Amino acid sequence: MKVTILSAFLLTAVTGTALAQQQPQFTHYGFNGMYLNPAYAGIKGQGEITAIGRYQYFNYNASFDEGGEPKTYMITGSLPVPVLGGGIGFHVYRDEVAQFKMTNAQLSYSKHIQVGEGKLGIGVQGAYTNLSKGVYRFIDENDPSVPRDGSDNKFDVGAGVWYESPTLYAGLSVNNLLRAEYKFQSALTDASGNVSYQSTARYIGENHSYFTAGYNIEASPSVVVTPSVLVKMVLPGKFGDDGKFTFKNNSYEANVRATFNDKFWGGLGYRYDESFTGMAGLAIAKDNALRIGYAFDFIAFNQDARALGSHEIMLSYRLPKPNMATRPAIRTPRYSF
Repeated sequence: MKVTILSAFLLTAVTGTALAQQQPQFTHYGFNGMYLNPAYAGIKGQGEITAIGRYQYFNYNASFDEGGEPKTYMITGSLPVPVLGGGIGFHVYRDEVAQFKMTNAQLSYSKHIQVGEGKLGIGVQGAYTNLSKGVYRFIDENDPSVPRDGSDNKFDVGAGVWYESPTLYAGLSVNNLLRAEYKFQSALTDASGNVSYQSTARYIGENHSYFTAGYNIEASPSVVVTPSVLVKMVLPGKFGDDGKFTFKNNSYEANVRATFNDKFWGGLGYRYDESFTGMAGLAIAKDNALRIGYAFDFIAFNQDARALGSHEIMLSYRLPKPNMATRPAIRTPRYSF
């Protein structure tokens, strides 16, 4: 098979398996439900805006070209809209890995249904993605599968469900349901040195599925401990393929976080076959509305094509909860007889 050195690097350097991460990953996943699942939109009952910047494998220097340090910048927003019976949300991110650049924007709607003491959200999303690929090193000259300064845009869709209660949350989502195929120009050079271009390089936007869950444990009146998990699944191939769900294509994370008076938090986590993670943060302003967090990943496994660590910064603002439209009734025994 004809492949390029950099193409192979891009597929392996991000998480260590060829299909394990087409999309960015975040250590602050417990604060980033809007990215993981469209059904999260408005489920908290108040608006929130979150921005995250991540430098993965920070200061990793490849031996050629632009290196292999993935950089991701994201902003998400979520807002309950009672008139729609649910909420709306969005997220926009920019992901850069050497010559590969992805810009993605999504709009989401979630229908909320009261279930017990919590809410069940059923969400859908529409996504627009721009992919660009720069100049790549080839092994075989005039390989038509090697991109040359190409870009393409595609629309796609996703769906999910999310349950939120005071103690428990859990969500399952799938995106890239259309498995859009991106086409890029490649360059052919004839014997005279003339260059012609054709759209023969291909890239498939694979299906990704996210499952996450967490449970709030009131350890004391001022301390809440939240263990959480995240499973990221890449679903390659056509629907029905035997190899669609395989262990090697998935990523598994677990984290436990302690929050003090809804103002300070710290946590530790583990990402399977990659890293140990740590995070800390604080909330300021009225009602602790503004949250600032930092996370560090210590790369403990498969270090050959990775740097020592990854850094991530989060800034989040929670809007005030909407006031009740009507005052609650005041019960009095005066008119009981």
